Amino acid sequence: MNYQLTYDVLVIGGGHAGCEAAVAAANMGAHTCLVTMDMNKIAQMSCNPAVGGIAKGQIVREIDALGGEMGRVTDATAIQFRMLNRSKGPAVWSPRAHCDREKFIWQWRHTIDNTPHLDVWQDQAEELIVEQGTAVGIKTIWGVTLRAKAIVITAGTFLNGLMHIGRKKVRGGRIAEPAVDHLTESITRHGIRSYRMKTGTPVRIDKRSVHFEDMEIQDGENDFHKFSFMGEHRPLPQLPCWTVSTNREVHEVLRSGLPDSPLYNGQISSIGPRYCPSIETKLVTFPDKEQHPLFLEPEGVDTNEMYLNGFSSSLPIDIQLEALKKIPALRDVRVYRPGYAIEYDFFDPTQLYHTLESKVVKGLFFAGQVNGTTGYEEAGGQGLIAGINAAIHCGGGAPFVLGRDEAYIGVLIDDLVTKGVDEPYRMFTSRAEYRILLRQDDADARLTERSYQIGLAKRDRYDYWLQKKQQMEEIMDFCHSTTIKPSVINSALEKLGTTPLREGTKIDELLSRPQLNMDTLASLLPQLNEKLNGLTERKEEITEATEIKIKYKGYIERERVIAEKMHRLENIKIRDRFDYESLQQLSTEARQKLKAINPDTLAQASRIPGVSPSDINVLLVLLGR
Repeated sequence: MNYQLTYDVLVIGGGHAGCEAAVAAANMGAHTCLVTMDMNKIAQMSCNPAVGGIAKGQIVREIDALGGEMGRVTDATAIQFRMLNRSKGPAVWSPRAHCDREKFIWQWRHTIDNTPHLDVWQDQAEELIVEQGTAVGIKTIWGVTLRAKAIVITAGTFLNGLMHIGRKKVRGGRIAEPAVDHLTESITRHGIRSYRMKTGTPVRIDKRSVHFEDMEIQDGENDFHKFSFMGEHRPLPQLPCWTVSTNREVHEVLRSGLPDSPLYNGQISSIGPRYCPSIETKLVTFPDKEQHPLFLEPEGVDTNEMYLNGFSSSLPIDIQLEALKKIPALRDVRVYRPGYAIEYDFFDPTQLYHTLESKVVKGLFFAGQVNGTTGYEEAGGQGLIAGINAAIHCGGGAPFVLGRDEAYIGVLIDDLVTKGVDEPYRMFTSRAEYRILLRQDDADARLTERSYQIGLAKRDRYDYWLQKKQQMEEIMDFCHSTTIKPSVINSALEKLGTTPLREGTKIDELLSRPQLNMDTLASLLPQLNEKLNGLTERKEEITEATEIKIKYKGYIERERVIAEKMHRLENIKIRDRFDYESLQQLSTEARQKLKAINPDTLAQASRIPGVSPSDINVLLVLLGR
């Protein structure tokens, strides 16, 4: 076949990274083509049918604030929602939703089908075309050539994918789907380094075989919280999840299968995710633990299929089933398919700029699991940034990069390109040094205007944010200018267990007390209640966001001062300014790491493992000279 198509941007792979990349590039005006092997499995939730979680939920809120789609798709298909970490401060509150797996795919299909400037081509990429050090296209297994000014690789777990169940190995990128066999080699021949990683997924269970009376129900929440700042509130029926635990008998059966486990018989040598281990890894790592929690989660409103979270495994099929039947609630269990492990290729992310463009091949971008990450949310965040910068690459303009104090997405990408990965990277709130600045409630305040300036966030989204901002400022001004007399509120304060007032006090000062919140004060103060009831819409969202800004004002300002100090180092550009090998004042490890990564700024250099504060001081002295 001799057939050729030409675009501005090509996105290879229709997973969570690929979908965000393709829609973002197209929405910025780039003529874009999404190349996927199966149009009916776009944005497939290969593992857990859930979006969000600790720190991951913040990423999805950021994707939405920037004008991405994962938040809207999640809200439209959610069948359970919870805000995690409510017992802690708002800096670590994290939204999480279970989704209807099939409806999630079709909601994404609807989004893609209705995005201007975006085509879909169902095929498999086989070869990257590079001319004079620049990526210019791909060839497919059907002999089609697609050429473009920018190419985004988002191939997930498909590159030389190899699945394992016991001692049985089958090539594939996902169960019943083929692996991509030659694309890695066509990329690495240009000097881009690749390695292997491993991940896994649990057994899928027929809910008709489950004894739910022997499990503990876990209901969701149905308040105003959701993922998208603009999207529809959850329209689907809300379903419960269920919890249960393993026991000694389960563990005995699982241990009997360890000699046939590909993780322990030498069959798999690549590294898996430390924070989402297989059930057999849990037994080896925690040999004295008598039980491990499991979570049975629905896959949709119209299916009997359920996902057993916590039971990821690649043990032989008979061992998996025998072990499950030792759990009372699963004594009659029937399964749709067993758990399995999968090995796949990824590329060294330290060979990328913060735009996710390759330092080795111009016009070539990477996003998602091919950068060594795990999780739909991490993939979606990278895909969005890669798609934005691919569009900018085609049309010109300043690169779009998020700082560590601007977004969890910024932390994620900076960690990848600065530190690299030696295991599948998963985002946690602990990875961000400015957590109080990166809350889930203020993602629109941090990012929507920036996105609007580059043309991704549209006018309706920007106006929606401006309306919210104005209303928040009005409430804050009211709370700061309104004084409450002791006689009005002291009796209520005593009942709430907080110190009575000795003199008139501003409402915002009262809000700083842990025993008080905006709703409590509104019930006590008619003038505040009237002010809040005057909100035209999104009353709960605006009230909560305003209360957090007032209540944690001191912490927020202090963290902002620290972030501004670090910005001084971010503004000192050092890329290509030093011959690191010749700087004998630096430690040997620092010379090697600095040469390999060639950091953009002094701040990035300071975050490279092996580069000490004394090494940074040496560079500062040399810059002074």
